[in-house]
Amino acid sequence: MTNYKNYFGFEKEPFAQDIRIEDLYPLPGLEAFLDRFLFAVRLSAAAVITGDVGSGKSTSLRYACSKLHPSEFKIIPVIANTGTVLEMFRQIVLSLATESKANSITKVTKVIRSLVLEIAARKEKPVLVIDESHLLRLEVFAQIHVLSQFEFDSKPVMSVIFSGQSNLIDKLLYHTSRPLVSRVVGKTHLEGLKLKDMTGYLNHHLEIAGIKEHLFSDEAVLAIHQGSGGLLRRANALARGSLVAAAGENCSLVTAEHVRLASTELLT
Repeated sequence: MTNYKNYFGFEKEPFAQDIRIEDLYPLPGLEAFLDRFLFAVRLSAAAVITGDVGSGKSTSLRYACSKLHPSEFKIIPVIANTGTVLEMFRQIVLSLATESKANSITKVTKVIRSLVLEIAARKEKPVLVIDESHLLRLEVFAQIHVLSQFEFDSKPVMSVIFSGQSNLIDKLLYHTSRPLVSRVVGKTHLEGLKLKDMTGYLNHHLEIAGIKEHLFSDEAVLAIHQGSGGLLRRANALARGSLVAAAGENCSLVTAEHVRLASTELLT
């Protein structure tokens, strides 16, 4: 297989997942999410971001969290799963760099609340960020608000940011989730990129990888947009795969046929 990086002269891997914050493409809706995120953090409230798989939710979270100075804020990142409330709370404890062998929700809740108060006592604001929140059980949504409320619910201490696929909203609207939902002050839904944004997105990634020429024909951009539905992760895979296909045929311009070939290597 032709080394496409050498063939095209890339200085680094194009369309990489670990792109630097300063190199992020200005996605539509990103600044609007940042505003809602910061508003929720200031109020020690909750915010929600939803979108399809690969729409840029985790990237948006990373961008927003980068705006919080580590001397003033304590980010508590958690990847949700389908476990019990106790398992979820233990995961939060681990994210706080502590362990708890407590075998009851009450005891683990007490540990978390104590750690949250310790953070607040250091004049830092704790921010709990739960990615893949759509996986959480309904009983977790019914319980999680108790972690951040103090003095008879009159003193919120910790903000909670939920990120997940669209069915996250269905779970939040369930009647047992109402105490939590009452704390949500902003919600964002990420859509797939429009065609004009896809052109800018692809050229942006080429440029930060060291290429200023437009390597994708208009037809190839259209094929990537249609094949990805505007979703970033799939667009990245199609773009990278089509570059490999073009290099393999000694073509300096990626065509729609190269995108089609790339799509045959993907499972979905």
